[in-house]
Amino acid sequence: MRCVRLEVCSFVSKLLELSASKASPDASQPWWFTGVFAEICIGESMSAGTTDKLPVTTLGKSMLESELKRLMQEERPSVIKAIEEARAQGDISENAEYEAAKERQSMIEGRIADLQNKIATAEVVNPAEIKSDRVVFGATVTLLDVEEDSEVTYQIVGIDEADVKGGKISIMSPLARALIGKKVSDQVVVQSPKGEKEYELLKFLFR
Repeated sequence: MRCVRLEVCSFVSKLLELSASKASPDASQPWWFTGVFAEICIGESMSAGTTDKLPVTTLGKSMLESELKRLMQEERPSVIKAIEEARAQGDISENAEYEAAKERQSMIEGRIADLQNKIATAEVVNPAEIKSDRVVFGATVTLLDVEEDSEVTYQIVGIDEADVKGGKISIMSPLARALIGKKVSDQVVVQSPKGEKEYELLKFLFR
């Protein structure tokens, strides 16, 4: 079954396998910025408990940290107070307010743990610093919808940053996966709810 998170591979071992057949990627750039990224990282399974880091833009990390701060400094104390107030009412066996507060606390603590893990395993990327002649993580791409004869623009971002209406698509979306490693004028075909969609890559930039 395909992993729902960004599927990360071991750069070192794969690079050794590829070194005999192609030039090594720029060592000054993170491995998932190089052309090797599209070839050896997309589609490989993530092993359980992996410590490989996942890419996230600088803005994306800031958003995660802001949410974590709000949950820890505002939401957590608020729900603890609500639980204490519900307990003060007496018997909690049939106390709907207590049950609701406990359920909310569980959700908050779960999200806090999730955010802490994502921040700890994030490889922070500043798209403005990327230099590549191919589409990689962080790229802002302008595409021609061949069927509709219209242009659309998206930035390829981390999983938690995705906002299609805001022009941001997850690195794990079918369109982003199809675009990784492509050059200007390349065409890609992706499956959409309405069927196959064909796009031509008109241009891309990093900002």
